[in-house]
Order: sequence, then structure tokens, then C-alpha cells
Amino acid sequence: MAEPLPADAAATLRALLAGPDPVSGALRAQIPHARVTGRCGCGCVTLDLAVDRTAVAPAPERGNPAADAWYAMPDDAGVMVFADDGYLSSLELYSASGDPLTTWPEPRFLKR
Repeated sequence: MAEPLPADAAATLRALLAGPDPVSGALRAQIPHARVTGRCGCGCVTLDLAVDRTAVAPAPERGNPAADAWYAMPDDAGVMVFADDGYLSSLELYSASGDPLTTWPEPRFLKR
């Protein structure tokens, strides 16, 4: 069963997809229509997403990851967003150290 997108994950998506390009803008427009459909089994905060495709148009295809960035803090963490058929499909938070991250870092620490 799908659940609402957590506020911290939505803030991360907005920060990661900031910018004037049409792909980021179209994916950003999907955030209010995105729901969580699954979680990573390792205990990290990575999310599988589904978007109500009747509510919003697909983004132009760009390939995957659709956007990615590293964090300034923690300095070993990165985030990637994936899209499938032009719709948000996954938001992945990872650590270069291999330890699962169990909370979303503040979006202001994204290095763009």
C-alpha cells in the first residue's frame, strides 16, 4: 500500500531538482503527486516511488540517474533520483563508507 511522501524526502527532491531545465521542472511538478511504494531492506531511507500519472505529465527522458549530488555534510553521502518513463521512481541516499544512512541530511548541504 502506498504511503505519503515524507516531508524530508520531498524537500530533498525539491533541492536536488532545483533549476530551470525542463526535465528537473517536470520532475519537480510530480513531487506533490508522488507516493512511497517501498523502502530499501538495509534500513536506509531510500524510497521507491510511484506518481499518479493521471495528475501530472511525464518529464522528458534524460536517462538515469535523472539527477544526483553529493552532500557537504555528511561528506561521504550522496543522493540520486531515478525516473521510469518520465516519472519519479526512486530516491536513493547512499554512503561511500557503506554504512546505511537512516535520516535524510538537510537539503541545504547538497553540493550542486
